[in-house]
Amino acid sequence: MAMPAAEIETLIRAALPDAAVTITDLAGDGDHYAAHVISAEFRGKSRVAQHKLVYEALGGRMGGELHALQLTTAVPN
Repeated sequence: MAMPAAEIETLIRAALPDAAVTITDLAGDGDHYAAHVISAEFRGKSRVAQHKLVYEALGGRMGGELHALQLTTAVPN
């Protein structure tokens, strides 16, 4: 079952309220997305820790409802 991009964005924003989130459907199938997330919550954290915060926001949907997510994270300038 595919997961809508809007749902991914909503989940990330719920966990990281200040986040600027851009979701791109890479294959047009609702299963393969790219997410670019910018949040002050990432400041001082390693890239792995930043990604972990985003994956935690998705609540275990990776590998199930959400098949693939190409993730990039950054702190605001």
